[in-house]
Amino acid sequence: MSVLADTWEFLTTADSWTGRRGILARGQAHVWISVVATTIAAAIAIPSAILLAHRRWLPIMSVAVINIGRAIPSFAIIALLFPLSIQYGFGLGFWPTCVALVALGVPPMFTNTYAGIAGTPPELVEAGRGIGMTGGELLRKVELPSALPLVFTGLRISAVQIVATATLGAIVGYECLGSFIVAGLARGSAGQPSMLAGAILVAGLAIVVDITLNALEPRFTPWLHRVR
Repeated sequence: MSVLADTWEFLTTADSWTGRRGILARGQAHVWISVVATTIAAAIAIPSAILLAHRRWLPIMSVAVINIGRAIPSFAIIALLFPLSIQYGFGLGFWPTCVALVALGVPPMFTNTYAGIAGTPPELVEAGRGIGMTGGELLRKVELPSALPLVFTGLRISAVQIVATATLGAIVGYECLGSFIVAGLARGSAGQPSMLAGAILVAGLAIVVDITLNALEPRFTPWLHRVR
């Protein structure tokens, strides 16, 4: 019970929120690396999936190759890139962690986008062609609107995974919410409140991201939620 009380005290003490290593500063850094990684992953995954699915190119190979990112542990990528980042002057923490998060975020976005475009009902595509739509018009006016719910779901899944996994950046010196967990581990039993507080903060942030993106989805697909 004392651990819970100490954790509550840690989370409600003003000193825990302020300063370079406070919750606000580390939370901001956690959000920043998550936003950067999610943006880069989306820029890689979504356009390439749209192109490949629209052209029906390499349907099995493309998905299999992109899913390699799921098979490689994020920690292994960070451990591999960390010494290279130091050697070539990219500094501690941020870029090794960001690359690992991008690799984690690409597969859900790619597979969902590919499935959404490729899964457009054939009768809609044929109807579009029947009224004289070009390939680009079919993509913009038929395939993309049909695929947007799946695209948005992939984005939401990736964003939540990235927020949760960004915690690993603390292991290689990136100051984020995971730093509370790493610091608590180093202190043993005395650091349990810090560990628990860090876990609560990361989980809370992931839940907020999930709820926010889930609430935004109807704004991007209003035709699916319009009531007659």
